[in-house]
Amino acid sequence: MTSTELTTAQGARAFVPAPASPYQGDIARYWDQEARPVNLRLGEVDGLYHHHYGVGDVDHAALGDAGDSEYEKRLIAELHRLESAQAEVLLDHLGRVGRDDMLVDAGCGRGGSMVLAHQRFGCEVRGVTLSAKQADFANQRARELGIEDHVRARVCNMLETPFDTGQAAASWNNESSMYVDLHDLFAEHARILAVGGRYVTITGCWNPRYGQPSKWVSQINAHFECNIHSRREYLRAMADNRLVPQAVIDLTPATLPYWELRATSSLVTGIEEAFINSYKDGSFQYLLIAADRV
Repeated sequence: MTSTELTTAQGARAFVPAPASPYQGDIARYWDQEARPVNLRLGEVDGLYHHHYGVGDVDHAALGDAGDSEYEKRLIAELHRLESAQAEVLLDHLGRVGRDDMLVDAGCGRGGSMVLAHQRFGCEVRGVTLSAKQADFANQRARELGIEDHVRARVCNMLETPFDTGQAAASWNNESSMYVDLHDLFAEHARILAVGGRYVTITGCWNPRYGQPSKWVSQINAHFECNIHSRREYLRAMADNRLVPQAVIDLTPATLPYWELRATSSLVTGIEEAFINSYKDGSFQYLLIAADRV
């Protein structure tokens, strides 16, 4: 999906989306039809619906006895706690954000990270997603929480957004950058960010030291219909688009507990083994990269 900017007779800026590319249409349909229990049941714990994974040590005391009738419910709550902790780690790296600032979530899913960002900073948060179903869901949750004037999602290609040049104080991709070309993505973030603004991504990427994407990475690509990039590609594309990394943090050890716990739950999707094995053999990494717009 691309778009066109027009100026109306009154001088207002208008944003007119153009038809999606065949691939983008496939991705939109994929997420419009997605209703995995692992996303929905975790979100039901407290109304924050995420589309990413978790970080941190498992609280085994909170899980209790595996033979207890309430164990699975506690396990789901623990998985959700870890995925919300992941979002908080991303927000920790956004830098100084004021109440009058605007933040952009590129690939916002059902809006969990947007809600957390508004709750933390009190500012306006805008999300974009190819999925009309996800955007409707995120906007409904914002209305239910009474924050619809501050948190809003729209159907839009993250490579060509409706935001003004330099409008955003900070922006991010939380496990959504594997669906797009990185040079195009970072060019758009560099456009919408104010000079000195912060960009953060948390993403899985294949490790160039392994040589090529492993069979596990290929399985993950096929499962999610995406194209995982290498760590080197991220850093090169940022450098080419005026985004200077301030932190590169390997979260791989921090995310393994989430995956190993999820593999024991009733919410398995069949992809858990690929994540666990690729993290352990070093072919896949879970990274946070924070970069400033210069």
